[in-house]
Amino acid sequence: MIEIKGVSKSFGGVRALDNVSFTVRDGEIVGYVGLNGAGKTTTMRIAVGVLYPDSGDVLIDGLSIIRDKRRASMRVGWVPESPVFEPDARALDYMVYLAGYYGVSSSDARSMARRLLEEVGLGDAMHRRLKEYSYGMRKRFALAVSMMSNPSNYLFDEVLNGLDPQGIQFFRNLAVKLRGEGCTVLFSSHILSEVENLADRVVFIHRGRIVGEMSMEEVRGMATPSLLIKTDRVDEHLLEVLRAYGDVRVEGGAVIIGNPSGESSEIVDRLVGEGYKVVEVRRREASLEEVFFRIIGEKG
Repeated sequence: MIEIKGVSKSFGGVRALDNVSFTVRDGEIVGYVGLNGAGKTTTMRIAVGVLYPDSGDVLIDGLSIIRDKRRASMRVGWVPESPVFEPDARALDYMVYLAGYYGVSSSDARSMARRLLEEVGLGDAMHRRLKEYSYGMRKRFALAVSMMSNPSNYLFDEVLNGLDPQGIQFFRNLAVKLRGEGCTVLFSSHILSEVENLADRVVFIHRGRIVGEMSMEEVRGMATPSLLIKTDRVDEHLLEVLRAYGDVRVEGGAVIIGNPSGESSEIVDRLVGEGYKVVEVRRREASLEEVFFRIIGEKG
């Protein structure tokens, strides 16, 4: 279990985390969702002991990452957003070297390293130098390293970045397997559809503060369908017209109407009558993204 308790952290005059608290239970996958710069990576770096908080603590299976860092760190596997390893080292040899830090005997290290590299799909590349690995391969290598101590807790920071479809499927299967073994899994991702597909629960962070926690059942209950509309221009008059049909926000050059009250044909006719050229109209199913933007909109 991972317990984040009142963690705050500042960098210079910037408050990166402000009294962040939440728990990830055994046998649970939790998605950690927020905009870039919201504090997700800082939270994870503190949870694994790479950064120290200004205040608060993180407990890994009841062990303080501050007061008992060595034992706590042995119980958590971490995959950072941008893994960095010795570029000239060969993958298998480097894993054998790292095994020493986890107390694995030299006689067992090579067989363990082979098994883990095979498991993450790098069996054919285990003798290549890490500088020859693609970004996605380095992510897979980091996954293998995170499993070396056979921890009961895992933190994955934007682990899906750079993975091909096969790699994404591998991570899905791995996360489900870990949950089935009773492990704790916390992962952040900007690919909200993957969070939606995998997570049992979602923690929302915005500007360094936790702004919401929900089970996926609660997310689905809160989510509403929406209508995406693209026109030749977006101005205040357009938004004023569309507010008559539901909650309106601008996203990527399009206007999103949450839980629209009118038919799309009716809305298009109104816009054409107001002098707008309608380029695209598309109904979107309810999603985690809709809930997220609603929450951060309410919290400011």
